[in-house]
Amino acid sequence: MTDAPLPVSSIRNLGPATEAAFARAGIHSAYMLHDLGPDEAYRRLLASGERPHFIGYYALVMGLQGRPWTDCQGTEKAALRARFDALCASVSGGRPAEIEAILNVIGVVPKG
Repeated sequence: MTDAPLPVSSIRNLGPATEAAFARAGIHSAYMLHDLGPDEAYRRLLASGERPHFIGYYALVMGLQGRPWTDCQGTEKAALRARFDALCASVSGGRPAEIEAILNVIGVVPKG
């Protein structure tokens, strides 16, 4: 038996690219991701410079519940969208994620 932590990609719906993104955000194991929960983990991901992506967020939420990402529908999806938008706004200083992305592209928001 090994004491190695389970990789992030061992969580349903999360693959190697997501694992690498979480590693850049300082999240190096499935255990840590579970302990943080989806909102705090995603907040850290955004704070590390990752671009917001709603499908990635709800795939994370579903994965931490052991569910396929395609389970997210209807009112549950709408509720997750509201959480996602609030989370993105909290990281971007209150600006909606779409506005933040546009401002970054045209160079209005300093890269940091």
